[in-house]
Amino acid sequence: MREKAEQQHTWITNAKLPVALLEPDTALDLQSADPEGLISADIRIEGSRIAEITPPARRQGKEQIDQREGMILPCFVDMHTHIDKGHIWPRKPNPDGTFDGALSAVLEDREVNWDAADVRRRMDFSLRCAYAHGTAALRTHLDSSDPQHKISWPLFAEMREEWAGRIDLQAASILGIDRFLEGFGPELADQVAACGGILGAVTFMMPGLDEALDIIFQLAADRGLDLDFHSDESLDPESRSLRHVAEAAIRNDFPGRVVCGHCCSIAYQPPEEAEACLDLLLEAKIAIVSLPMCNMYLQDRAEQRTPHARGVTLLREMRNWGIPVAVASDNTRDPFYGYGDLDGLEVLREAIRILQLDCPVREWVSVMTRWPADIIGRPDLGRLAVGGPADLLLFDGRNYSELLSRPESGRRVIRSGRIIDSSLPDYRELDDLMTGKSLKGAA
Repeated sequence: MREKAEQQHTWITNAKLPVALLEPDTALDLQSADPEGLISADIRIEGSRIAEITPPARRQGKEQIDQREGMILPCFVDMHTHIDKGHIWPRKPNPDGTFDGALSAVLEDREVNWDAADVRRRMDFSLRCAYAHGTAALRTHLDSSDPQHKISWPLFAEMREEWAGRIDLQAASILGIDRFLEGFGPELADQVAACGGILGAVTFMMPGLDEALDIIFQLAADRGLDLDFHSDESLDPESRSLRHVAEAAIRNDFPGRVVCGHCCSIAYQPPEEAEACLDLLLEAKIAIVSLPMCNMYLQDRAEQRTPHARGVTLLREMRNWGIPVAVASDNTRDPFYGYGDLDGLEVLREAIRILQLDCPVREWVSVMTRWPADIIGRPDLGRLAVGGPADLLLFDGRNYSELLSRPESGRRVIRSGRIIDSSLPDYRELDDLMTGKSLKGAA
């Protein structure tokens, strides 16, 4: 995506900044923030970095942007996506909107259509959307069953290099944890390590779960890899694999980072059981990412019945326990979620509504910025800091009610100190892929 060839602005004036995203080394009196945790400020940019964050003042010179009290956020960190699946909905929709329907549809599409050219174009389209909306770092899960891992992992390594300096890319493997009982683990772990990735799997209740977890933890430890699991993506209170992951991390004295995504079933377990799991998560130093849009779409779906459940985990309780938490996009226009555009503002807005993270928002603005940046090992991102990167989002909304009530499609995205061209790619670019090889053959 081309950047605008225009003069760099030295000062951004008359802005509102969230105190929760500010480092303490500013010239601001943070105690003067309003009840929402917003404070007025000016930001000076030098080159690609933030040089000053100061109280508002009259500034001389032409190189200024007047925010007119509009909010500024750091660029988003989207730590759980599936850009290898993205945008296949037109050729392979979910037949009934259920989780099982999504699994079957993706498997059928993958077996027929996911060669390197197809995956590359859809991944690139997804990344251009994320970049235009203001995402600075993104972690994608890659379907890694044999033979797809031989296609998607080398491709990811190429894409990471191509996107360096625009989006910091990470990737984690995804496949059933049962595959680690079948001897496939070492081959996959070597592939992930060779591409600088993260080892991951879907955990669920099954015979041999603890053995499979010990295998994956050992494979990761031997190769210096972090771990990222999909755990308990259901409303079944008997689904307790999250607890088993925590126990495995403790049992194996695992030295790396561990993330678990979804973790929905814990919200339906008795309080004493849920709290015992939270204790284990804290001891194991496991971070949790909730995917509210996708899980609200998929879960508690039944024909001719209105859903009752929201499909989210105990995010407030986890935060109060001291467990690191975040939210993320998850799937985009594929059978698991037929919508979405990798827009961090949409994710933040919907998370605040679905999880009721308001009254006031205050620290919860961190859930798509500072907190996921820390979880994925990028503490330089997701915050507003003197000396930090000038990767900023300039919004019209002057408070959270205004910010979260509109799409803010006119936002200005600043990367490395300059306003970028934030035009979104046209869906028509993918039209030739949407027939799919199976339909082309039938024709």
